[in-house]
Order: sequence, then structure tokens, then C-alpha cells
Amino acid sequence: MTVSKFASICTMENWKFGNTCYCNSVLQALYFCRPFREKVLAYKSQPRKKENLLTCLEDLFHSIATQKKKARVILPKKFITRLRKENELFDNYIQQDAHEFLNYLLNTIADILQEERKQEKQNGHLPNGNIDSENNNSTPDPTWVHEIFQGTLTNETRCLTCETISSKDEDFLDLSVDVEQNTSITHCLRGFKCRSKQEAHKRMKVKKLPMILALHLKRFKYMDQLHRYTKLSYRVVFPLELRLFNTSGDATNPDRMYDLVAVVVHCESGPNRGHYIAIVKSHDFWLLFDDDIVEKIDAQAIEEFYGLTSDISKNSESGYILFYQSRD
Repeated sequence: MTVSKFASICTMENWKFGNTCYCNSVLQALYFCRPFREKVLAYKSQPRKKENLLTCLEDLFHSIATQKKKARVILPKKFITRLRKENELFDNYIQQDAHEFLNYLLNTIADILQEERKQEKQNGHLPNGNIDSENNNSTPDPTWVHEIFQGTLTNETRCLTCETISSKDEDFLDLSVDVEQNTSITHCLRGFKCRSKQEAHKRMKVKKLPMILALHLKRFKYMDQLHRYTKLSYRVVFPLELRLFNTSGDATNPDRMYDLVAVVVHCESGPNRGHYIAIVKSHDFWLLFDDDIVEKIDAQAIEEFYGLTSDISKNSESGYILFYQSRD
């Protein structure tokens, strides 16, 4: 299968509509997260709703999935227009943070689905006479966004004096982990779970692992002496296969094997300038998307995006958001 065929199926371009690579790269990565793509495309078969961010995303994914062989570029103009209309944070032409956009998109889709379910209940379209959850002061039912991305952490605190342990469950759609030089994702996650000892010992225990594990590497740090954020281009290894173990005694899935399916990469040296690209796995091929350019790359080439072993202020192409899909 040639690169040109992949290009005709998958390419999205940062057209002359401002600096939208932060959006393009995340959308490209999400398209290749199969469970998410299938749910978005299935949304088209439902009764047509008024335009919102999810309907625009569904139109975009449908255009990618059904485009003609000669069509090399899908322009997400409608989606960007809607995004800027709904959130003033993105209503400009400057570079935005890809992780902030991912977080906003997933939460907005979940809110849309929950609101639609609420309306269906009020209109009596759901079986068994279900009552609106908000009237019961209960938590809204989870959506397919939660089914795909949501995991659960147990935040545990142990008093070093009386040994009393208190715990609280926290749901997440993605995990943000600190990075260190010449380390690995496994090491970063270990550091994420084990916090420092002060008056109490705090640690995170994984109670439920998600179907799609989205990992955000915290590469931007505020430097007091510089009075600005700078990029940490540390070398962090993220393997093609990742086994995660739950550490909670009542874990719903003791361990899970994941495969890397997409990476959002930040290029250059700072958070307010630079560029985002996406690396995705399609069947047995790895593809690099840089706006309207698509290239086939070897799996070994992914190592080029781990980061730098030295001179962290230098421009770099570093993995920023990782998407791992569970094998089960």
C-alpha cells in the first residue's frame, strides 16, 4: 500500500485559517483511536441534532472516511469555526495548547451526550420510565466518552503519626505526568503514583484502567528566573507496547496490555511558539501527519521523538500526548 493512498484517506491541512496545528494533530490522532472513531461515525445514524461540536466532528470524520482517492486534503473549517464560536479561548489565530484542546473536546462531547440523554428522558423516549438523574441529585450516567477514556485513581493518604489511611476515588479522562531526563513512561507513571513524604505519605493507586489511555507529558514548566514557561525537551522513552499494573486491591482490571496508536508531537523550543504534528498507526503502518503532508515512517523512527539527552533549550520534536489502546 503506497503513501499516496494513505494521504488520500487521511490528510488534514492547516489551511490559511490561522495557526490550527494544535487542533489538526489532536483530531488526526483521535481519528486513529478506533473505538472513538467508530462512536463518532455512529453518531451520524441518530436523528439529526442541532449543530454542535460533536456534529461538526462527525461531519469531519465522515469526510475523512469517505473521501475520494484524488482528494488529498480535508479542511476542518466548519469544526474550527464552531470551536471558536463556543470557546473564546480558541477564538484567535495564535498557537494554542494541544492538551488543553483535547481536554476541552472530550469534556464537551460528554456534556453534549449527557444533555441529549437528559432531553430524551424528559420527552419520555427512554424505556422503563427513567427519571432525569439531575432531579435525583445523582451523577449523570456515563457516556461512551467515559467508557473509552475514563479510568479511576484512588488518592490515598496515610498519616505518618497514627497510620490512619484515608482514600478518595478520582476519575480521569487523561493522565498528566511529570517528566525527567533520560527516563521512560513506566518510570514517569511510577513517580506519578508515589508522592513525597511530608507530614503524611500520599500516593495514587490505579483502580480502573481505561480502554484508551491518554498520557500527557508535562513538558512546559514555569521558570521563576525567566518569568515564563519553558519547554522540557527531556528524553522520555514511550514503547510501542506498554503493560500497566493496577495497584489498588479492589481493582477492576489487575493489569492491561496496551499498544501505542497515536502520538501528538510538539516541535521547537517553547509553548507559545512552535508546531504540532501527529504520528499514527494505521493497520501495520506508521504515518506522520504534518498538516497537509503525510509520510510513511518506520516504527524505529518513533525513537526520534523521545526528546533530547542534553541541551534541553534546543529546538526539539518531542512526544507530548500519547494514546495507548488496550488489547482487550
